[in-house]
Amino acid sequence: MREIVLDTETTGFDPFSGDRIVEIGAVELLNHMPTGETFHVYINPERSMPAEAFGVHGIGPDLLEPPQQPAPGAVTLRDKPVFAKVGKAFVDFVRDSKMIIHNASFDMKFLNYELERMGLAALPMDQAVDTLAIARKRFPGSPATLDALCRRFNIDNSNRTLHGALLDSEILADVYLELIGGRQPDFGLSTAKNEKSSTVQVDDWRPTARPSPLPPRITEQEKEAHAAFVAKMGEGALWNGAGD
Repeated sequence: MREIVLDTETTGFDPFSGDRIVEIGAVELLNHMPTGETFHVYINPERSMPAEAFGVHGIGPDLLEPPQQPAPGAVTLRDKPVFAKVGKAFVDFVRDSKMIIHNASFDMKFLNYELERMGLAALPMDQAVDTLAIARKRFPGSPATLDALCRRFNIDNSNRTLHGALLDSEILADVYLELIGGRQPDFGLSTAKNEKSSTVQVDDWRPTARPSPLPPRITEQEKEAHAAFVAKMGEGALWNGAGD
């Protein structure tokens, strides 16, 4: 089972009012375990960056009004590709896999807005699994932010000083696995490796009868001792079939 845990960073809250995606980060899970495969891209939003959004993720100081001098290591966006240049690669990475998203309606709204601007098909909402909804159902009345869930599950998020799509996806992957029951919900029994390291499906394995019965392990002396014990209990003993 392939799943994609993903997150986006944006210039604001509403693509229909002019806000755009500035970062996409996604990690691949196979049978609920990270494979190491990721998708990560910064995107030129073709607009300025509101100070409020910059305060959340720190991306695009060169797009602020007025522009700020980027600090060392700051992510600038003027030289990054626009969404139309990376949208197809994103769709090809996701394919038809379930997408694990925290507050899925927000990210899906932005992603589908951008895809439709390109003339591509929108991603079905039922392809998304919303971890925010799962957390609220599992822990009603408790905080369900990503940081709060990290505290609940003792997940290290000390590097999360600002929001970042790839880092948040990696953290969300850990949170998601805890929400569904831990890191080994299926114990990795769905596949096995043969000697040549090719994947062999074993999902449909069923026990079958042994080709020849196992030899008895009880000795004749033990059989005689058991028979003598049952005889002392009389005809009403269960071993004699009483009550059948």
